[in-house]
Amino acid sequence: MALGRPRTFDMDEALDRALQVFWRRGYEGASIAELTQAIGIAPPSLYAAFGNKEGLFRKVLERYVAVRTKFWDEALAAPTAREMISRLLHGTADFMTDACNPPGCLLVRGTVACSDMAQDIHQELISKRREGERMVCERLLAAKAAGELPADLDPKGFACFIATVLEGMSVHAAGGATRDDLHAVAAMAMRAWPAPAAG
Repeated sequence: MALGRPRTFDMDEALDRALQVFWRRGYEGASIAELTQAIGIAPPSLYAAFGNKEGLFRKVLERYVAVRTKFWDEALAAPTAREMISRLLHGTADFMTDACNPPGCLLVRGTVACSDMAQDIHQELISKRREGERMVCERLLAAKAAGELPADLDPKGFACFIATVLEGMSVHAAGGATRDDLHAVAAMAMRAWPAPAAG
């Protein structure tokens, strides 16, 4: 039985290069020609490796979440919920203005750019964003149970507030906001942190 031709490109490097295209152009805006040129392969090789553009994007999305957002893991490991939220907000300000990346968040930019013609991708992006909000909510629930937050606080609602701030920071970064601008937003959001009820 004849063996298939081995891939002539490094998978992680290929995904990183494709990521830059999708991040700047959006899922629908990124053409096969741009993607293959960025990766350095011919279209048949792209289809052989990923099936189609959607398959490539899903692989890119997995790598983006695993590699580019490690500051989330660091934030979630903070000893208190308040420090976790502070690290998340300020880490986002740094990440979204990193000179090595296009400004803003791929998940937010991609969601906004998707049309009705790419509903599967749109829903995938929404799902990834909601996963982050769910993790924040779980941490806030634990903090409330430990007495770190007021008994009358709605963790789900507060997690939604934090998610909205993070997504707004992405939109502002894409619009040219500076790192200092976003750190100021993060500091302002932390002023809304609810103090526990007096004992």
